[in-house]
Amino acid sequence: MSRTEPWLTGHIPVSPPTLADVAERAGVSRQTVSNAVNNPDLLRPGTLERVRAAIAEMGYSPNRAARNLRTRTSQLIGLRVSPVQEGTANAMMDRFVHTLVDNSAAAGYHVLLFAGDDDDPVTGYERLLRATAVDAFVVTDTYLGNPQATWLSAHRAPFVAFGRPWDQPEATHPWVDVDGAAGTRLATEHLLDRGHTRIAWIGWRKDSAIGEDRRSGWLGAMHAAGLPTTGLASRVEDTVQSGAEAAAVLLDESAPTAFVCASDTLAMGVLHTLWIRQLAPGRDVAVIGFDDSQVAQVFPVGLTSVRQPLEDVASEIVLALEGLLGHVHAPAPGVLLTPTLAIRESS
Repeated sequence: MSRTEPWLTGHIPVSPPTLADVAERAGVSRQTVSNAVNNPDLLRPGTLERVRAAIAEMGYSPNRAARNLRTRTSQLIGLRVSPVQEGTANAMMDRFVHTLVDNSAAAGYHVLLFAGDDDDPVTGYERLLRATAVDAFVVTDTYLGNPQATWLSAHRAPFVAFGRPWDQPEATHPWVDVDGAAGTRLATEHLLDRGHTRIAWIGWRKDSAIGEDRRSGWLGAMHAAGLPTTGLASRVEDTVQSGAEAAAVLLDESAPTAFVCASDTLAMGVLHTLWIRQLAPGRDVAVIGFDDSQVAQVFPVGLTSVRQPLEDVASEIVLALEGLLGHVHAPAPGVLLTPTLAIRESS
């Protein structure tokens, strides 16, 4: 029995089948097998079918390392991940990363996760770029003043950002984002339709461009309805405790009947204060969060929340990556997606 035949007996071969093994089985040259994998249009239909049948029968998988060496690509996309902040309900990135991994695989890429130094946000990028370990990056930290996009652009590193270039409107790198203002406007209008007129806002500090964008949706909807907003807004840190404290102050000083929050984390703080005061969410005081996190979905009464279309974000990012790397026509530099409202008992 030859070295290339153990899989016919049901035994596990000593080593995976090689390109030469497939060539021998199909009765063709090694170059023909390589063309079947990389340039199938060069082969006659009958030859291509015979080679593909041999590949499927033998379970052959092309040598990724050899191909990467030949093409000078890694087929890897770098994504920096940071630990979830303690005291928050934010785990939405899991949904985004899962879809990004799936869509990248369909496009022939794998996602390489790496950690970074919070004191020096470009360290991880610099290390991978110097080692040519990835073909491109996906950047998710796009807060005002973040240096990553500027650094990557200066070093001509391909990347797509999840988030707008808040402080660089002239930037030309591709980005995908969710219209936060549209989401909070949708939430506020939902409460207005339910008869609420004193709708409070709890958001993030003023230096958060994302937070201010979300605040503008609440503000615009209230002004469009001819309703006052004085004394009904609070800016705090994004923690459950901060949300609870802000809700207590607003309830005492402004007596709102509903809250719109910049995150589910802050909304959970509001719910905590309502529980302490024995006020029923949705019946006594309405509450809406933002992100539609797992916490919002499993909370006993159900937290109404603005749901970001993270699956669509990941799909658009992969399309942009393919455009950057020359495989498809590049889409517009910026893509802004509209969120929806997941309505539950809290509103």
